[in-house]
Amino acid sequence: MKKRIAIFASGAGSNAQKLIDHFRHHAFASVSLIVCNNPGAGVTEIAAAEKIELLLVDRTSLRSDEFVQLLQQKGIDFIILAGFLLKIPGSLIAAFPGHMVNIHPALLPKYGGKGMYGQFVHEAVIRAGEKESGITIHFVDEHYDHGAIIFQTTCPVSGSDTPESLAQKIHFLEHQHFAPVVERLILKEL
Repeated sequence: MKKRIAIFASGAGSNAQKLIDHFRHHAFASVSLIVCNNPGAGVTEIAAAEKIELLLVDRTSLRSDEFVQLLQQKGIDFIILAGFLLKIPGSLIAAFPGHMVNIHPALLPKYGGKGMYGQFVHEAVIRAGEKESGITIHFVDEHYDHGAIIFQTTCPVSGSDTPESLAQKIHFLEHQHFAPVVERLILKEL
């Protein structure tokens, strides 16, 4: 039986699309649900185009016991955070121990925590004069960008980089590595 993946996303959804594409005809996993807290996000259009069920949530519904029960009723096995900007409540983490991962656009533990996402991360990396940045894929715990690290890879930061050019480098790494790392995690469960 295929493992059922839920993708939580708040924005354009480029990582969500890469995950959907990767698992589209996969033998042992599929993307079954997209959860979003932003009704105007691009990921909602991806859900519609891909005919994947979409759940819109807010902070209150995300924290409810009913939400955890709903995910369990839908048979969700793994939760993948792909640019989801709400903090995940402890009850949800407890319901999916070791089955919830996040991707962060920097080399944790640097440049993580509340408010450190997207352009804010890239601006901070450049402002600090870092010579490299990268991505971190990690398990989710009760703290922002804190769980055990699963995978990291780097890219150079040049003196001519802007937050936008660094974002392009980071997106390339995300699109190249996120789905294969998730696949390896799911394979371990079989």
